[in-house]
Amino acid sequence: MLSPATFARPWLDETVSARGGARVRIMERPGRWMPPAALDALVADLQRVVRVATPAGSLDYGVASGDRDRLDSAVVTIVYDRAGAPVAFNALTLIPCELRGRPVDVLHLGLVMVDPAHRAGGLSGVLYGLTAFLLFARNRLRPLWVSSVTQVPAVFGMVGEAFDSVYPTSDPSRRQSYDHLHLARQIMARHRHVFGVGDEAEYDEARAIIRNAYTGGSDNLRKSFDDAPKHRHDIHNETCRAALDYDRGDDFLQLGQVTLRAARTYFTRSASDLSPVALALRFSLLALEALVAPVIQWFAADTPMGDLRPSLRSLEHPAR
Repeated sequence: MLSPATFARPWLDETVSARGGARVRIMERPGRWMPPAALDALVADLQRVVRVATPAGSLDYGVASGDRDRLDSAVVTIVYDRAGAPVAFNALTLIPCELRGRPVDVLHLGLVMVDPAHRAGGLSGVLYGLTAFLLFARNRLRPLWVSSVTQVPAVFGMVGEAFDSVYPTSDPSRRQSYDHLHLARQIMARHRHVFGVGDEAEYDEARAIIRNAYTGGSDNLRKSFDDAPKHRHDIHNETCRAALDYDRGDDFLQLGQVTLRAARTYFTRSASDLSPVALALRFSLLALEALVAPVIQWFAADTPMGDLRPSLRSLEHPAR
């Protein structure tokens, strides 16, 4: 018999098959539930990718640095090749913010690193989109805010095309809304450490550009425009070249949303990179879990639900 606990997994831990026999594992807040030995192995896998993916072979911020506190709020997506070796990862972070008087988590798309030997394998879309796609299902198909800090044209264009209501983008008709500005101000005021931006960096609110962004631990990630991976649509490359000062070290701060339309588009585009059957099954099960769990929990009279309904024990022994 199904109990409320059946539908009450607190954190996401999913594995999806990818092209070429690769395996993609997504772990939500692993610092809160993963045993110490497993955490050690995860950090070692992340650091292995860092060593081969960066010129300096090291990184001074985020989960890849070995900071265990960051693993409490991170969503780690890691790709293993057919032999089981880690070849790419994305360390996303759930950033607590407030919007229109209510708490809201913004999913920061975070740092993507790919082993140079696998950069032509179409992993960027898998690393950025898959986690947001599944978390959207967990969020009961409600819009999920995402953020991205980047100077890389390929990433800037991908975010602008993959998500809804994105600002800034290469489309000059797009305008910054109150929600975009309010969330950006909170992120820059309280969460710079998430993406390695120092206190001395200045934020241009009108253009959503962080000036002098590479002084807070992300120094090794700074690129020249010539070295930064380009997007297949040149309009995104030109937008970055014209708007950002690569000598100073500027970044765009993009904000957008995962919506049902964005999820449908992602599923269509990713059919060649992921197993369509496995992806559809994971999405359906997570959505069902998120939608059905509250109903089952409501009819379980012995399960407390906080302010909505106290436990039977508290009703039998009311406070005096």
